[in-house]
Amino acid sequence: MKKLLWIGLAGAAGAIIRVAIGHVVSNDSGFPFSTLGVNIVGTFLLCFIVAGAFRKLAADKQLQDIVTTGFLGSFTTFSALSMETILLMEKGQILLAGLYIILSIIGGLTAGALGFHLGRKKVRT
Repeated sequence: MKKLLWIGLAGAAGAIIRVAIGHVVSNDSGFPFSTLGVNIVGTFLLCFIVAGAFRKLAADKQLQDIVTTGFLGSFTTFSALSMETILLMEKGQILLAGLYIILSIIGGLTAGALGFHLGRKKVRT
């Protein structure tokens, strides 16, 4: 139960930092630079940690879960997709990695479009 509390607190911190970055980085051009930046940085950090860059995190599964699932999971969800794709490629499963990317993008866009459509419909009623 204590681990879940720490993951939740780390998740709150990740979400707060993501929102703060969104307020600092201008999106006046219409391109989501803050989201792109957060996703790229989050991907780097997650892969960096999972690759074992921080030995203490690699050795302490609870601390690793707090940082990766808690903080980085709420900071960005794209990092998990990227890391899992890289892990598939590292295992030589290139076709599966490609399929995962395609399904993730198509599935995400489809779910997003459906959610957007249903959300707009709900607002109108």
